[in-house]
Amino acid sequence: MKKRSITLIIWFMSIALLGVMAMQYFFIRQSYIQKSQIFDESVKASLSVVANKIERQEVYEYTNKQAKLNQKKFAEDQKIQREKEIILAEQIALQDEINKLRVKNFDARDRYRNEEEDLKRNFPNAAYVSNTFFETYVRRKDYHHLITFSIEKSYDILDPTLPTISTVVGASKRIAEVAGRDDSTRFIIPIVNDATLQVHSFAWATLPPTEDAATRMRLQEVEQKLKDLNFRKLSVATNLYDTIAILGGKDNKVMEDITASIAMSKRPLKERIKTDLAMHYLQEELHNRGIVSPFLMEIRSSPSAPLIIQAASQMDNENLLPIKDVVGYSTALFQGDQGKSPGLLSIYFPYKDSHIAGNMTFMVIAVLALLSLLVGCFAYTLTIIFRQKKISEMKTDFINNMTHEFKTPVATIMIASESLRDKEIASNENRVAKLANIIYDENVRLGSHIERVLNIARLEKENLNIERTKVHMNALVSNVLESMHLQMDKADGTLQIDLAATEDVVIGDELHLSNVIFNLLDNAIKYSKDTPHITVKSINTKHSITISVADKGVGMSKEHQEKIFEQFYRIPTGNIHNVKGFGLGLSYVNNIIKILHGKISVKSEKDKGTQFEVTLPLHATNSTS
Repeated sequence: MKKRSITLIIWFMSIALLGVMAMQYFFIRQSYIQKSQIFDESVKASLSVVANKIERQEVYEYTNKQAKLNQKKFAEDQKIQREKEIILAEQIALQDEINKLRVKNFDARDRYRNEEEDLKRNFPNAAYVSNTFFETYVRRKDYHHLITFSIEKSYDILDPTLPTISTVVGASKRIAEVAGRDDSTRFIIPIVNDATLQVHSFAWATLPPTEDAATRMRLQEVEQKLKDLNFRKLSVATNLYDTIAILGGKDNKVMEDITASIAMSKRPLKERIKTDLAMHYLQEELHNRGIVSPFLMEIRSSPSAPLIIQAASQMDNENLLPIKDVVGYSTALFQGDQGKSPGLLSIYFPYKDSHIAGNMTFMVIAVLALLSLLVGCFAYTLTIIFRQKKISEMKTDFINNMTHEFKTPVATIMIASESLRDKEIASNENRVAKLANIIYDENVRLGSHIERVLNIARLEKENLNIERTKVHMNALVSNVLESMHLQMDKADGTLQIDLAATEDVVIGDELHLSNVIFNLLDNAIKYSKDTPHITVKSINTKHSITISVADKGVGMSKEHQEKIFEQFYRIPTGNIHNVKGFGLGLSYVNNIIKILHGKISVKSEKDKGTQFEVTLPLHATNSTS
């Protein structure tokens, strides 16, 4: 693969990866904004419910207290009082139902908003249409051709890689409209050609109503009943004091005169609220809505008035102080009192962001895991590409080297053969014999090259025939050294032999083990600087025998030591040009030793020499004898 192609692949993969990261960032950001909005609405709903509970609790306590002081009532007053108590109970029940209906209505709107956001996330160009338009043009296929689309694409200035598509749906011709069948919400999803922004087809989606119509109607009905009860309560007032008490939102049973009425509404705000009870109400309502973040509760008569009550939730530090620049949530207390509400209940969440982020932990972890997987795959792919490129280059070098190695004996054989055709040379028996020996030697050399390549091919296919016989390693090493004497003499080298192993019988293939020792000795000769100085030893270690071949040649760096057993790898030799080979010898040695359940190691230092150690397990009966 060309360098330019690899560069293009890296660029395209990087752009794709950055695009995925940008999309994930946008998704997480939008999810955070949505959860923040849900958090705000849940807190406001909780405050509204708590304020109502506090007011009801005051009514109950004040009613019970005053009931003990009004046991001597006239019979007619008792009858009126019972009627008013019934009205009050009905008011409370209706108020409870109103709160439940409001929460239910809020949940319906929240559910619709979630489904709408899911639809917009999957189909950004989805456009809302009315039910009348849907029944008139969409449901009736004969009028699909009258539907028109206006598609506009715009780009965010802060993130130009994320286009925003807006869709406007209309009709090219007005026809008699068909009324909608239900109150569901309809969306048209145009199928757009990204290049031309032309719509070639469309689909539609049906979402639930934006709010529950039955709940809304019931809420209006209950609110009207509550108003009617208030007028009814006024109608049963027997005197001016009763009327004043009812207008103040208090139980008329205990409000017999104007003094009691004024005392009820003019009590100090701190006496009208129990801090522990208000904190309990807040924690309960927030917990029911999935909010368990620490908060600070405050009660003031107005936003800028002095503090009346302050308390921190038990989940937080008891010494928590008001935090500036923290958004608070407030609701009015005792709205049933005459005139202006006497108090304001506020709560602050110093760790709101942490709470929302905690709810998104699983999603963020999943996104990060996917991104890590993509980055890992990207890195792994690049590694494979560079590795394959390197292997390709090594194979090219191998083919070039092999061609050179094969060309030399073939050329020699050809020259010798041509000489034999000369009658003058053919008549000279000595010259014929000499040429025949040359042809034989070069054929042996060529066969050795071919056999080496074939052995590597068989090893890769795992069909190399390995015999399992008893082999005496000391004798095998001696035989190989004997065959290498001519090569050592030619190089004026010295050979030091120390076959000290007393137990040397292993289970292996004599031919391949001979090739292993031959390759190690051949490399020691090749990579010697001038005259080779080679040491061959054998020693016993526990239940194994170790054969070491050491030279005082050019050595190698740590980097080369990690790669010399790879196929086709050859160590650069600098100015030494007489080192020939295919880069297959040590790969072959490593594979044979592994097949025989042994191991090979190398110790080397640049310009100081190299030592190879081959360790093979001894034959069991031999090692125990």
